[in-house]
Amino acid sequence: MQKLRLVFAGTPAAAVPSLERLAQGGHEIVAVITRPPAPLGRKRVMTPSPVARAAERLGLEVVDAARPDDAVTARITELEPDLGVIVAYGGLVREPLLTTPRHGWINLHFSRLPAWRGAAPVQHALIHDEAETGAAVFRLVAELDAGDVYAELARAVGGPDTAGSLLEELAVTGAGLLADVVDGIAAGTAVATPQRGEPSFAPKLGIDDARLVWTDPARRVLARYRGVTPEPGAWTTLDGARLKLLELASAGDAAGGADEVGVPPLAPGEFAAAGRRLFAGTGDLPIEVVRVQPAGKAAMSAPDWWRGTGRDRAVAE
Repeated sequence: MQKLRLVFAGTPAAAVPSLERLAQGGHEIVAVITRPPAPLGRKRVMTPSPVARAAERLGLEVVDAARPDDAVTARITELEPDLGVIVAYGGLVREPLLTTPRHGWINLHFSRLPAWRGAAPVQHALIHDEAETGAAVFRLVAELDAGDVYAELARAVGGPDTAGSLLEELAVTGAGLLADVVDGIAAGTAVATPQRGEPSFAPKLGIDDARLVWTDPARRVLARYRGVTPEPGAWTTLDGARLKLLELASAGDAAGGADEVGVPPLAPGEFAAAGRRLFAGTGDLPIEVVRVQPAGKAAMSAPDWWRGTGRDRAVAE
């Protein structure tokens, strides 16, 4: 197998397993492109990306760039890479950088293409209550996530999955898939096939996408909660103040379902306790509210928060 010179582009934690897996392989990573440090936390401390920290730990050259401009293209051209690898970088790779590596670029995407092309594939798959998702490695082309696919994997979606937990898992399994494709390209055995089917699109989510609609059926409310957890984070408003909903569950998931603990009829968005549990009404069935974070306060048990309000019932919007 030929040893390839790789340039890697990625930014968030989901890209780190791929970088680490490739660094452990028999190829050379000549540079890592990542987005510049960003302000994080209440004190807005400028913080390097997870990929930047991993690259520095591995002793790799880091190129900070919000987008691959002329200077980035010139530096990558100097390094004469054989293959570009991109995982959740957050910027578009355009010409002439797109064709600078001898074998072009490949991209690890967290869906089974052509489903959910775009920035938030895992989140949209969960919000739309799909039974299956996965990951795909494809050849990068000018059109968004439209290149031929080298390999893919499937993963069934279950009730407890959130975007955070599912993405964390796919980041690891996808890293193995990606490494296998890189080895196949090096060996000359990798074959890419055109995407088949009608594409769907997964734009980046904003805070408004994370607001729960209580008139929706319980299944749809829970699907949106799972898709926006942990980011942007599910929320509602109560008495005009924002309430973050950190953990929700089907009313029957815990020992003793809603009927067994005597949950009263609840209007959409209406909160009420039954036993030691807190429930909220939806368009059909109640759901359980497990953990919350009121505005300006720390995360806490939802029943503890509710007892602190001293209320019997309240309606969120």
